Amino acid sequence: MRPDKYGRGGFEITHKEIIMGLQAKTIKSVLRRKVDAWLLTIKDEDVRKLAAANTIVTGGCIASMLLGEAVNDFDLYFRTHETAKALAMYYVGKFNTSSTAKFKDGKRKIAVSVRDDDGRIKIVVKSAGIASEGESSGYQYFEQLDPSSDAASKYVDDIADAAEQAENAKGEKFRPVFLSTNAITLSDKVQLVTRFYGEPDDIHQNYDFAHVTNYWSSWDSHLELRPAALLALIERRLIYQGSLYPICSIIRTRKFIGRGWHINAGQYLKMCMQVSELDLSDVDVLEEQLTGVDAAYFEELIGSLRKHMKDNGTDTVDRTYIMQVIDKIF
Repeated sequence: MRPDKYGRGGFEITHKEIIMGLQAKTIKSVLRRKVDAWLLTIKDEDVRKLAAANTIVTGGCIASMLLGEAVNDFDLYFRTHETAKALAMYYVGKFNTSSTAKFKDGKRKIAVSVRDDDGRIKIVVKSAGIASEGESSGYQYFEQLDPSSDAASKYVDDIADAAEQAENAKGEKFRPVFLSTNAITLSDKVQLVTRFYGEPDDIHQNYDFAHVTNYWSSWDSHLELRPAALLALIERRLIYQGSLYPICSIIRTRKFIGRGWHINAGQYLKMCMQVSELDLSDVDVLEEQLTGVDAAYFEELIGSLRKHMKDNGTDTVDRTYIMQVIDKIF
């Protein structure tokens, strides 16, 4: 460590770090208001109590607020299996009774269920991998949408105002509008992730980049700003720490590079090492890895591969054929 300007040990305090320190109180307020507004819409008292005591907000929303950028959505995780499953069942029930619940193609009425496979909570859509309100949705898992036109950075107070505006939009607040195996997207910029649950450190074992590992906890309104995450944000540097979805992470780097972030070759090598452990000729594995990444194109890819397997009576697909289909679709 280098001494600061007063000769004390530790990192020098930069202008950006001072801004982050000033924002922490506001960020806590924004997240508290957002979660409280969501909790008020949960009609089942038992489910609401579980959510109030076990919700973790983490990921890109806190990073965006620290950088003074617009928040795309708020990712909510849960400390316990009981909470994650209860919320999945609650919102799947609401979705199934919605008059607008359709398949992605907007044609057939949909039937969604929750399955618990040895602790892994899965949202199952009959004959489809995803379900949405109407014919389209803005859902993207891990790969979030860029702020429109990369507009000039906004201060956190502006972000708070935007959140309030979203909450005052027409229609039922925080209604389920999109479901996939791993998550439930609600209106008003909230996404409930059911794929992982546990304490924050457990959840972050599945996160890819260090800068998104700050978190806020509903039970004590504590905002944890991790030094490694803050340093990555200050330097706008992608530090890969491992993920169950390394392909998503590789594709996700495009977004950050377009925003002026940096990544070294070693980080790509770490991602490639994890990808090498995957059998991507297994379409189930490939589909799991591609959940939510450029959804429309990859849905078409998976559909084409499954048709090919059915037509040829095989369980896997030759990689050469996969690459040919990719070139055709993209």
